[in-house]
Amino acid sequence: FQLQVRSFFFFLKILLSDVYFVGYTQATPMVAGAAVAAAAIAGRYGILAWQAFKARPIVPRMRKFYEGGFQAAMTRREAALILGVRSRVVAEKVKEAHRRVMVANHPDAGGSHYLASKINEAKDIMLGKSNNSDSAF
Repeated sequence: FQLQVRSFFFFLKILLSDVYFVGYTQATPMVAGAAVAAAAIAGRYGILAWQAFKARPIVPRMRKFYEGGFQAAMTRREAALILGVRSRVVAEKVKEAHRRVMVANHPDAGGSHYLASKINEAKDIMLGKSNNSDSAF
């Protein structure tokens, strides 16, 4: 082992002394070649990383929202979706959810009259006050 270490340092000494004595004009191509080799290796790994990035499965980054419009006659399920609660929930939670959604969509604050009527209808359905569609729209 000691012979191998000595031979390695001897080789390194010869290599460095040759570069030192050769001068800048002949050492520059060696440095340029090493830079090109490093760029090629980095490019190869960059391409492999990009291919792995593109091959990964698509994961939704945002919450999936309900797709579709309102039904002709509002059901308890649709009312729960509008208010953002479960279909079987206590009245306190329904009132709290109604207040939260109405603050965000109130017509006086720039919201839609249509959405406000649907939110109120959803609250009535969830509280059991109305089973038919009494929306003004």
